[in-house]
Amino acid sequence: MSGSPVRPIRLLVVDDDPLVRSALALMLGGQPDLELAGEAAHGREALDLTATLRPDVVLMDIRMPVLNGLDATRELHARPDPPHVIVLTTFDADEHVLAALAAGADGFLLKDTAPAQILAAIRAVAAGDPMLSPSVTRTLMERFRTGATTDRATHARRRLDLLTPREREVAMAVGAGLSNAEIARSLYLSVPTVKAHVSRLFEKLGTTNRVQIAICVHDARAL
Repeated sequence: MSGSPVRPIRLLVVDDDPLVRSALALMLGGQPDLELAGEAAHGREALDLTATLRPDVVLMDIRMPVLNGLDATRELHARPDPPHVIVLTTFDADEHVLAALAAGADGFLLKDTAPAQILAAIRAVAAGDPMLSPSVTRTLMERFRTGATTDRATHARRRLDLLTPREREVAMAVGAGLSNAEIARSLYLSVPTVKAHVSRLFEKLGTTNRVQIAICVHDARAL
């Protein structure tokens, strides 16, 4: 007896450029596990549509009229059971990356990212794993290698001191960019147990996504 069919990942595309929305819709249309639930031209429309359409993942531009993507992401993240957000933009400046992650985004990709990588990012984020484009990851990690202040590093170390030894192992694995499945294999845990540990990390570290856990880990190592 076969199980119930897996529900496709519901997506909301948010961009003020109709050509970008059309291109993304065309790319998503041929994927059997993805469903384009709707499109929005600015952040305020995205907030309204999210409430009615209940997407699993929102592809969010940054620079838009009425309400920009960073403020929209922040408002979405403050709601109960928010969708995952991937910021998809032409700008990879440090301040945009950091602002997006601080707002609660689960991913940050450039618009020139290959379609296959965008699709992989959507699936990864929907499964609970963060996704940054390689160039953004390099820029971000270099910033923390060279720019972490002693105060920030000390604060991060104190936050990690709140963790149990096992939680610290999971945090370090998240900081290394491992997925839940990879952490489970490396630490000989079940995936549900890893997810439970990650949830406790959010609470203890005061973080809202896995990328923020990774930043805390990298800050602590700067000491």
